[in-house]
Amino acid sequence: MLTLRSVVLFVVAALFEIGGAWLVWQCVREHRGWAWAVAGVMALGVYGFVATLQPDAAFGRILAAYGGVFVAGSLLWGLVVDGYRPDRFDVIGAVVCLAGVGIIMYVPRGGG
Repeated sequence: MLTLRSVVLFVVAALFEIGGAWLVWQCVREHRGWAWAVAGVMALGVYGFVATLQPDAAFGRILAAYGGVFVAGSLLWGLVVDGYRPDRFDVIGAVVCLAGVGIIMYVPRGGG
């Protein structure tokens, strides 16, 4: 159950962080107006709080593992929202990153 909670929190965090960054991008790069940036900054703030809800208490471990989720999530966001077509190397890289997430977060550790 803790693993499922952790995975869900990573996905929610990615939606807020990537979505927030995308909103800021829309303001600055696509000239959509400052309301987009304000919404993006608010979403990025929510991301910061969501990340603290992970069951593991090790900040460095959480953020290191989240980096892999961010990589894969960013490619997926680009595919779904912007029509970006990841090539095979993007996909391979994302798989490697997600494997890293699995190793960092979910491989059982001994007591020492």
